[in-house]
Amino acid sequence: MRRTEWIAVDWGTSTLRAWTIDHNGQVFQKLQSSSGVSVLMPNEFEATLLELIAPFLDHDAVTTVLCCGMVGARQGWEEAKYSMVPCQTGGIKDAHRVITMDKRLEVVILPGFAQSLPADVMRGEETQIAGFLKWEPNFFGTICLPGTHTKWAQISANEVVSFRTFLTGEIFELLTKHSTLRFNLTTDAWDQAAFLDAVNDALSAPHYFSSRLFEIRSDALLNEIHAETARARLSGFVIGLELAGARAYWLGQDIALIGSSSLCSLYQTALEQQGINSETHDGDDMVLEGLKAAYRSLRLASS
Repeated sequence: MRRTEWIAVDWGTSTLRAWTIDHNGQVFQKLQSSSGVSVLMPNEFEATLLELIAPFLDHDAVTTVLCCGMVGARQGWEEAKYSMVPCQTGGIKDAHRVITMDKRLEVVILPGFAQSLPADVMRGEETQIAGFLKWEPNFFGTICLPGTHTKWAQISANEVVSFRTFLTGEIFELLTKHSTLRFNLTTDAWDQAAFLDAVNDALSAPHYFSSRLFEIRSDALLNEIHAETARARLSGFVIGLELAGARAYWLGQDIALIGSSSLCSLYQTALEQQGINSETHDGDDMVLEGLKAAYRSLRLASS
């Protein structure tokens, strides 16, 4: 049986993911649980983690569990303080060590990043950025991480210089589930032309955003537009509004997108329409590479 040297953990709001790493630095088991930070009390984290990883622990040794994500937030297991930008990624200077009941565990939580002006924070995305910069250390430009809270991070000299967060994904979810538009968004089918038209519309006239949203409802009632057109237009409006706000981060910049393939594809298409090329990278791959980089720093610091 392969032995576990350490365990990488990405513990977010809704999901707990872990990778067991052997002595050659190779993943031999990927584990996942729906026990995200949002459903746990502080005294439940250790038991929840052990339920997932216990079969891969050595009873006669201490195993390092290196964590990133919302597990280090104020409402998480224990708060890991933020590193203030500008700063390099992949370090462990501000990492937080959790005292556990189970002596087989050495739990270390990586810090998030914070920015004073304008006030902004991230937890988890900084580790994805670190994973990307491991492979492209000379990258100079902007990294966009689409998601519930999309991040745009300016990168220079292997540092995060500044970043901005947009609640685009959360706004989209709220509108699709709780607004009057929900009655017209009854499909996952897609109208690409409608999406691109809406992106352009929001970019050129962001002040009409809320009016354009209601227009989706009116068009459905009066002109019987298809649900796939309504859904694509909504997505185009919210992403276009974000691009209008993030223009300084992407205009004339080299762009890397990190996240799920479906979301990155939407952003890539929207940017292409504005004459901006971008490269895409899988978010799971990048967070794992970022955790590996942090583990190497941890071992060097303790040697």
